[in-house]
Amino acid sequence: MTYNQSIANKIRERLADLPNITEKEMMGGIAFMLNDKMCVGVIKDEMMCRIDPLKFEEAIEQRGCRPMDFTGRVMKGWIFVDHDGMRNADEFEHWIRLSLAYNVSAKKSKRK
Repeated sequence: MTYNQSIANKIRERLADLPNITEKEMMGGIAFMLNDKMCVGVIKDEMMCRIDPLKFEEAIEQRGCRPMDFTGRVMKGWIFVDHDGMRNADEFEHWIRLSLAYNVSAKKSKRK
């Protein structure tokens, strides 16, 4: 399964000046890691954002945003944003900033 290269390139361009960014293909998409923590990514045609769980309920009320339910169970603090939620640069930037802000306090995933 492929992911939307246009969204991935837009994210890549936005994060280009930040230190400690790596890319990892996973779950049929691509994840952009900041300081070894998943921050933002692309699955199919949606941007995947890791945000503060305290902002989750407010976020999913916004246009084009829905909970991430990859396994059939909602993952609080993880959201998908479709084209309707990032129709312009300001909306795209909003989701990126939420993800970057949470990355500071986010915990690293345990390696298996």
